[in-house]
Amino acid sequence: MPTTPNEETVDVALVGGGIMSATLGAMLKILEPSWKIAIFERLDAVALESSNPWNNAGTGHAALCELNYTPELADGTIDTSKAIKINEQFEASREFWHHLVAAGHLDAGQSFLSRTPHMTFVRGAENVDYLRRRHAALVQHPLFSELEFSDDPEVIRGWAPLLVEGRDADEPIAATRAESGTDVDFGSLTRQLVQFLTTEGAELALQHEVRSISKRKDGRWRLKVKDVSWNAGEAARTIDAKFVFVGAGGGALPLLQKAGIPEIKGYGGFPISGEFLRTSNPELVAQHQAKVYGKADVGSPPMSVPHLDTRVVDGKTYLMFGPYAGFNSKYLKKGSFLDLFTSIKPGNIGSMLGAGLKNIPLTQYLVGQLVARPETKFTALQAFFPEAHPKDWEKIIAGQRVQVIKKDPVKGGVLEFGTEVITAADGSIAGLLGASPGASTAVSAMVGLLERCFPTDFEGWRPQLGQMVPSLGVAPWSADDEAQQLAGSDGEVGASA
Repeated sequence: MPTTPNEETVDVALVGGGIMSATLGAMLKILEPSWKIAIFERLDAVALESSNPWNNAGTGHAALCELNYTPELADGTIDTSKAIKINEQFEASREFWHHLVAAGHLDAGQSFLSRTPHMTFVRGAENVDYLRRRHAALVQHPLFSELEFSDDPEVIRGWAPLLVEGRDADEPIAATRAESGTDVDFGSLTRQLVQFLTTEGAELALQHEVRSISKRKDGRWRLKVKDVSWNAGEAARTIDAKFVFVGAGGGALPLLQKAGIPEIKGYGGFPISGEFLRTSNPELVAQHQAKVYGKADVGSPPMSVPHLDTRVVDGKTYLMFGPYAGFNSKYLKKGSFLDLFTSIKPGNIGSMLGAGLKNIPLTQYLVGQLVARPETKFTALQAFFPEAHPKDWEKIIAGQRVQVIKKDPVKGGVLEFGTEVITAADGSIAGLLGASPGASTAVSAMVGLLERCFPTDFEGWRPQLGQMVPSLGVAPWSADDEAQQLAGSDGEVGASA
């Protein structure tokens, strides 16, 4: 029980008001309605960082169009294992969302999911051959059986006219299309999940920043929470929580470091910013109803994959092209330029130096992007959409993305392009590091977290989880199988899609 007016006790403290915290909170509220849940968000609304639709690409990552999930092996075969895994994870998310809508927990009238075909588009004979082999490998799996392939410009024109208009007729091109692809407004989804939580009794504390996390002798975690609103004064809240989830995007690493759990030792973060071009020109929007991913240039990092996307945000349709990478030392879009430097600790400096030395090409790429002229950047869009004109497009700043740096016994440190859950040995605190496919795989990530952090309760929860996510009963997530690494590289910069 609280001993002073500023001391409070909760069962679950969720740090950060994004899609991960909202997903975990919704699950726990259904599984344990009596548990006291509190959400602490330092900004004045939820879903303003990585879950904001303009800070991510909004792709429902199902590996239908992202080439990074289907690498070509040395013998020329296409490895589809990662694509299949990610597709299964996204389907689990869709099952959970459908359950919440059917149960009345989400408003079916405020759609956050739009059907938007997913396409891959490539140029050049070598890339056309690769895409043909990728398609042949994927369609053998039931999850990808609807995937279409064509190297006929007229067929591709019928799918997405802007890709073909004004293009040299002699240029070899090819595309694949999955008509059942999606666009996800993760901002809208997060807000609806949080509204469900607060309606069911959870506390939402906006403009409340968690300044420190420390372990008590009784096993609970003590959070010092500061009200950062302009007229709040100096008083801080003290929250004692049985379980803490740090879903604070780029802010997760510093908070897990403050918690002092051994599992975070050796981890670092490399921040990358990004830009997109956006248009709401009705004539252009009407001619392009698809998310179209291309292939990164030879020597470019995975995050540089260009894509021309239909985006549906708050019911209005736009086109967005990017990404253009940049660099600053913030871990959050509305963070501090000191974030990178204050995260360097004795336990991770070796990892960060090792990763830096092994990723000189990434540094060169980022420098090239920073100094590139606007006209040069626009030619990247014209490679996709030959008749694009600058007057129709505006620049928007994407969210900050923090790539995971891990200790490596050989290299010192390695840069990871995926999403990773860090869990304390006793399961009392966990956090999520990394970026895409992130949001799209939130449900499988959080089910895996429940199994690791609540092993005693999990078996009792399994039947109800099976109702929320039916595929759970067919292929249950396992802490050993899912392990810590949830996904691999992707193609977005400054985004946690």
